Amino acid sequence: MYGEEGKEVSSSREESKPVIETKKIDVSKLISIIPPASQLRRKEARIREKRIRIRYDESMPTGTVRLSKGLADMLSIKDGDLVDIVVAGRHKFVYKAIVVEEGGLNEAYCNPEELRERGVADNSIATVRRRSGGE
Repeated sequence: MYGEEGKEVSSSREESKPVIETKKIDVSKLISIIPPASQLRRKEARIREKRIRIRYDESMPTGTVRLSKGLADMLSIKDGDLVDIVVAGRHKFVYKAIVVEEGGLNEAYCNPEELRERGVADNSIATVRRRSGGE
């Protein structure tokens, strides 16, 4: 708008705008908090089965297998869970798990009489897995 002498006059609307000074936020700090998209959908791969050695142990009752805590944790087996043990891909047995603190990650201990009846020798290679509920 122009006044009487040709000078520009500001309107009342433009005069009332306060100027607010804000600090710029460092975007790199915000980005460091947000994980990459590839990690958002990533699930940790769980081991479902493991190749181990079956060992004889006279102190074990029939129908049970003794596993170390490390092996049981790796396969998500708890004390009292049912466990499948497969020897040579042909002989499949179901045992009740007993989890103990000591023992190796690659060994399981069973009753020798029971294993001999089924044709399994001491120190045989087998696959162990937690028994799924549907079987």
